[in-house]
Order: sequence, then C-alpha cells, then structure tokens
Amino acid sequence: MLTYARIVAVPLVVLCFFIEGTLKGTDVARWWALFFFVAASITDFFDGYLARAWQQTSTIGRMLDPIADKLLVAAALLVLAADGTIAGWSIWAAIIILCREILVSGLREYLAELKVSVPVTRLAKWKTTVQMIAIGFLLAGPAADKIVSHTTQAGIVLLWFSALITLYTGYDYFRAGLRHIDD
Repeated sequence: MLTYARIVAVPLVVLCFFIEGTLKGTDVARWWALFFFVAASITDFFDGYLARAWQQTSTIGRMLDPIADKLLVAAALLVLAADGTIAGWSIWAAIIILCREILVSGLREYLAELKVSVPVTRLAKWKTTVQMIAIGFLLAGPAADKIVSHTTQAGIVLLWFSALITLYTGYDYFRAGLRHIDD
C-alpha cells in the first residue's frame, strides 16, 4: 500500500507545479508539492522496513518499489527543470541521475531473465536518500529562499553530490552485472 501511495504522489507533485504556474506570486502550491514529495519519500523508508519486519515481502513489491522511487525522482527532476529551478550546468546532474536509473533498471531486467539478483547496496540506499533530500530542497526552492537564504543553492550542491554517488553506484552495478553478460 505504501508503494502504491508513493506512485499516487507522483502526479500530485506534478499537479502542484501546474497550479503554481497559474498562481503567480504565491508559493502555496510549491509547499504542497514539497509536502507530497516528503510524504512519499518517507513511505519509501517505511515500505521496506515494515515489509521486512512483518515478513510481508512480495515479488510485486520488490518490482514496484524501485519503480515508484524512479517515477518520483524523475517526475520531480523534470518539473524542476521545466520551471527553471534546475538550469544551466545543473541540468547535467539531473541527466546523470536519470540515465543511471534507466540503465540500472535495464540491467536488472536483463539479469532477472538470467535468474541473477543484484542486491541493493548500502551506498545505493544512501544515494536515494541524498537524492530525496536534494530534490526536497529544490522543490522548496524559491519559496524557501524567502525564509532561509540559499536553500536552492544548497539543493543544487546536494543534487551534484547525489549525481556523483549515482555515477559510482551505477558503475558498481554494471561491474557486478558484467560478470553475467555473454557476448
């Protein structure tokens, strides 16, 4: 249920940015987008924790959980780029993150057909956490800058940091997966 809630949060975050565009001069919709994003991010932690604690893991859950994460991150990065919060060279950090997520998903799909499982590493979990925090800062962005200066800049720095971790964990997955790939 928590995974499904995270998937439902994706269009809500995007909708808030469309509403923000129609409510020029107000930051209410941006704060709501942050609220939905943070709630969805928190469900990511509890989803895995509770599934293991209650021994409620399932094949569909193992498949949908990373998809929900990728949908949430991708949608947030796209709306942040569309509204200009992420611009210039920082777009490259978002591209790195999105490319890695797509490539690792494809690798996992290929390896699943070979009945090979590549477990999620602790660093990959930290990568997701840093991504979520960076995106949270960026979603608050200009609205939060009015309260605490440099919120957007802190989000950009965290986004680049998460992009670097993303590159490393992507390399790590591909190195592990290459052992199972035939010519």
